[in-house]
Amino acid sequence: MTLAWLSGYGLQLLYGAGVTLSVAAVALLFGTAFGLSLGALKTYGSRPFRYVAEAYTAIVRGVPDLIVIYLIYFGGTIALTRLTGHYVDINGFAAGVAALAFIFAAYASDIFRSAIRQVPRGQSEAAHALGLPRSVTFFKVVLPLAWRIALPGFGNLSIILIKQTSLISVIGLEELLRASAVVSGATREPFFVYAVAALLYLAITSTASWGLHRARIRSNRGFA
Repeated sequence: MTLAWLSGYGLQLLYGAGVTLSVAAVALLFGTAFGLSLGALKTYGSRPFRYVAEAYTAIVRGVPDLIVIYLIYFGGTIALTRLTGHYVDINGFAAGVAALAFIFAAYASDIFRSAIRQVPRGQSEAAHALGLPRSVTFFKVVLPLAWRIALPGFGNLSIILIKQTSLISVIGLEELLRASAVVSGATREPFFVYAVAALLYLAITSTASWGLHRARIRSNRGFA
């Protein structure tokens, strides 16, 4: 392994790893917010809204992730082209984030719904007895308790999300897997390049797992 390789192709792989982290972080942020909204809707919403949320979850979970990515990427291009009146090529980063967030939310919604339902009703009743509004009760009482319950499943789903970022290489975004393919073609050393990529993925997921483990320990403080 020469210094030239490290300063050239190595930096390209590190840049791809940075894009992977950026996509995963932004998709996790939006996917969590959307998934929590869906979970609350499935728990507290009226019947028509619950049906819509369940239908969304069933459709997204029943369609291959690659097809969801293609539909959002090409569908976004078509929508923007019709709105602006001229051809618009949707940004790969935005399409990748949107697709992964939608997929993540479909799975996370059931995790959040299950966690919310496991919070003892006495907690909500006590908050209502104190005169707290429903919104305050949810965010200040129910959600912190539900988060502790949801964290193990949420953590597993987050690790899967990091690995799912490799799928968005199909829409041209140069994340870690696509960068590996480019470097592999240039160096003619596919085994070595993909082994380095695997180590980078392992480093990312191991760090995320450690952080999630620390979060679980912190969330369980005060509980037997």
